[in-house]
Amino acid sequence: MVENVIWPAYLDADLTRGEGRRVPLDIAVSEPTVEEIAVAVEQVGYEADIDRSATFPREFVARGRVIVPDVDDAKNDLIQAVAAYLATIRG
Repeated sequence: MVENVIWPAYLDADLTRGEGRRVPLDIAVSEPTVEEIAVAVEQVGYEADIDRSATFPREFVARGRVIVPDVDDAKNDLIQAVAAYLATIRG
């Protein structure tokens, strides 16, 4: 089992793929927070730990990160599921 990290940049519709977004624009959301991501991770069925002091390597402002321990799925599958849930929450 592996510990995965989900950065808000992975799900941010305001960023390009080159800037760190890892999901398609149709399920990306604008400026996701670590709290929203943690709720989505828990709804998908995993435990979420928030680290608010972390900074994504391509950014200058600390937006935090969500650490997901003991993941059975591939990281991309987890990110896609979390992004889809966030998109439905935001409508």
